[in-house]
Amino acid sequence: MAMAIRVSLLFFLFLSSSLLVFSLYEDQAGLADWHQQYLGKVKQAVFHTPKAGRKRLVVSTEESVIASLDLRRGEIYVITLSSKGSIIRAWNLPDGQMVWESFLVGKKLSESSLLTVTDLKVERDNLILVYSNDCLHAISSVDGAVLWNIELKSVELQQLIKPVSGDVMYAVGISGSSKLHAYRFNIKTGELLNQDVVDFPGGLSGEISLVSSEILVALDASRTELVLISLKDGKIIFQKTNIHDLVPQFSGEAALLPVNLEGIFAVKSNSYIVFFRVNDQSKLEVVDKIEDSSAVSGALSFKEDQLAFGIVQQGGNQIHLTVKLGSDYSTDILKESIQIDPNRGTVQKVFINNYIRTDRSYGFRALVVMEDHSVSLLQQGNIVWSREDGLASIVDVTTSELPLEKKGVSVAKVEQGLLEWLKGHMLKLKGTLMLASAEDMVSIQALRLQSSEKSKLTRDHNGFRKLLIVLTKSGKVYALHTGDGRVVWSTFLPNLRKSDTCENPVALNLYQWQVPHHHAMDENPAVLVVGRCGNGIDAPGILSIVDTYSGKELSSLSLTHSVVDVIPLPFADSTEKRLHLIVDVDRNLHLYPKTPEAAVIFEREYINVYWYSVDAENNMLRGHGLKSKCMSEIADEFCFSSRDLWSIVFPSDSEKIIATVARKASEVVHTQAKVMADRNVLFKYISKNLLFVATVAPKGAGEIGSVTPDESWLVVYLIDTVTGRILHRVTHHGSQGPVRAVFSENWVVYHYFNLRANRYEISVIEIYDQSRADIKNVWKLILGKHNLTSPVSSYSRPEIMTKSQTYFFTHSVKTVSVTLTAKGITAKQLLIGTVGDQVLALDKRFLDPRRSAKPTPTELEDGIIPLTDALPINPQSYVTHALKVEGLRGIISVPAKLESTTLVFAYGADLFLTRLAPSKTYDSLTDEFSYALLLLTIVVLVAAIFVTWIMSERKDLRDKWR
Repeated sequence: MAMAIRVSLLFFLFLSSSLLVFSLYEDQAGLADWHQQYLGKVKQAVFHTPKAGRKRLVVSTEESVIASLDLRRGEIYVITLSSKGSIIRAWNLPDGQMVWESFLVGKKLSESSLLTVTDLKVERDNLILVYSNDCLHAISSVDGAVLWNIELKSVELQQLIKPVSGDVMYAVGISGSSKLHAYRFNIKTGELLNQDVVDFPGGLSGEISLVSSEILVALDASRTELVLISLKDGKIIFQKTNIHDLVPQFSGEAALLPVNLEGIFAVKSNSYIVFFRVNDQSKLEVVDKIEDSSAVSGALSFKEDQLAFGIVQQGGNQIHLTVKLGSDYSTDILKESIQIDPNRGTVQKVFINNYIRTDRSYGFRALVVMEDHSVSLLQQGNIVWSREDGLASIVDVTTSELPLEKKGVSVAKVEQGLLEWLKGHMLKLKGTLMLASAEDMVSIQALRLQSSEKSKLTRDHNGFRKLLIVLTKSGKVYALHTGDGRVVWSTFLPNLRKSDTCENPVALNLYQWQVPHHHAMDENPAVLVVGRCGNGIDAPGILSIVDTYSGKELSSLSLTHSVVDVIPLPFADSTEKRLHLIVDVDRNLHLYPKTPEAAVIFEREYINVYWYSVDAENNMLRGHGLKSKCMSEIADEFCFSSRDLWSIVFPSDSEKIIATVARKASEVVHTQAKVMADRNVLFKYISKNLLFVATVAPKGAGEIGSVTPDESWLVVYLIDTVTGRILHRVTHHGSQGPVRAVFSENWVVYHYFNLRANRYEISVIEIYDQSRADIKNVWKLILGKHNLTSPVSSYSRPEIMTKSQTYFFTHSVKTVSVTLTAKGITAKQLLIGTVGDQVLALDKRFLDPRRSAKPTPTELEDGIIPLTDALPINPQSYVTHALKVEGLRGIISVPAKLESTTLVFAYGADLFLTRLAPSKTYDSLTDEFSYALLLLTIVVLVAAIFVTWIMSERKDLRDKWR
């Protein structure tokens, strides 16, 4: 009886404590994930500063982003993405809601331009003039209705000139390279009054700027002569002047700046920005000449009939802002100097705005766009705020481990006193018992963020704290902390900045260069940054080595050869530097680092190096091997020539390559054997040399729906890149791209569009090795009677078996990735970037090709899910929750030291990082686990045991006295 009482009481206490533990519901936002919003390089900016209401800054960027920023803090209110094409949209400024949308039809795609005529009202409606698709459209600003249009055949419109008086307006454009067109039309009716065409000898560059209501300026085709264009009643009269005659120091090619001042225009050359004035006799005069490291704003109307414009000049760590009066260039309204980070590069653009000070005088603020795509708001000689919007254009990502925490040194804050410690645990206990007030919950959240130590700059035991090393389009390298997303350091690489020696540098990729192990911790990790000096693949390459702890550039090199591909080799020298092969346009390979030790290591593995190339333009795949040292005039022992081993040419009349995907070299495969519930074993065909190739019918290479199902088909291949052998081929009739695919272990998943079903589909192919099929069950594996350790060669014809299945999918897909873990034990999840810019985590079990409508008991035991025609989408499977990663371009998975957990990083215009546990956190306690409650439960259990023991002893004593 006593034992029964004890057991019942213990069970009751355990049940009570269990209920308390499992009733933990708390907002975890910001503890294990973070979300950051960026814009990209600003192209245009408009200040909206009404006397009453919120002041805003509306910008459009090169990432196709339109955003409204808080003028005081630079925070984003509204972001929307606009597609390229013949669509015009009107947006409500306070909340970013779309007011109306109009589609502009035309026969031919062309460059577009837009002009709002604010000083002319048609039926109490402002006109919007848009040039698009070879037509000039007049659109109502109220509802977006197209009021009229004029077709301008094969003319690229350059300028729309507002009417000075009346209803007459001018449009000026260029056809070919030398013909200048001027149109004179009625803005109310769209009636074409007259037009004039003049053939300009030598041609025009295509840039035309407005100087006054009837005078324009252009550049000739060589960009060395100024062409002054006068319009008199629609007739074109022009005269040309050599810039060198006016500015003897002029050199290089000129470019017109859009200043839009009355009678004044600006020309930028390699060394200077020159201001010219057109006098009453239509002659050109030089007004001023400033250095090239400057930017000029457009004209700003700040008083009645008064214009102002800004000039930003840079010198050292300072930028100098000057605001000048438009009608009198010699008058400076404002002059300020501001300290700025030299790591941001030079000033690219400036936009100014005026405001009224407390003394009723006019003040000015300026938005400055820097070379690294960052933006800063300047006002009263200070930087009000800055934004690192270069992070909106990430081109590549890699990771770096943080340094170990040295013994006796802690970067954590000093432990609080006992009273604070008890107070913190009492707050957590109140939250657990649901007794905490709103203020208590805020304190609890702050304590969790503080105690998580997620932002420390040292490694943690579970491997959650790392550095994300990202390379941006501007050539700047950032280190982001995975704990809170902050920028630890940033480096604007000098050789990836525009210079006299490299006019158009291009950032390409990041690679792991040096990854020291524990025995060599005196060396810091480093990454290799690869770039190119020019857009063509034959442009010379650029290399930089960057320390991942400090951001310091250790070395840089301007190559004499091009960079077509970089092959990281699985070898390292004694200093842990990894070997890389760089393939140039002539298919020669260059070994880096260029050291004797690296050459010795490479020569040992010389015959085992293979690679492939994809020539999508010629519809061809090639496999390559090393041949010998390069034969050139200059001896180079680190240069090797190649030889073609095989080639596959796809018939151009029936197939066109649209996608290729290979396995990640860093992926870890836990086991090659897949044990089934019936004790049979399937052996995965694991090869790092497999390549997935997708081709479509040439007619089906366009947009979805551009062809009929009978005219399009999708063919996928699995090809061994060492031998060129096609291991598997499947055709999807009536299907079309684009194809998004991911290759992991022995399976590939790809997404495409089925024209017959008018739905998206996802297919999976799994590959198994049949050469080990004689091993029938798991006992041979346990007893060691297997041949898994026998060498595998691509040259031995493999005996493979494939299993495949196809499912309908409800979403269009931008990108696909897969979760990676440290040992490859944890179940896989697909990371699908949807068209809605969210990331969906889909369990790989839903894409098991063995799924059937009625699985057998053995298959159910093996975890097979019953077959459905469509893949289920659980709203809780979105790892981005309710957030969006605007302009989503890529998703990467970074393994943590904890096998159950991986870090998922999604990037586009926004950045998002979170932790993901595909098989739950089976190897650790969760962050919300209450140690205080556990301690309380143990104390209560011990007290209950002691009380029940006393009660039992007393009962036994009473029973003995009876």
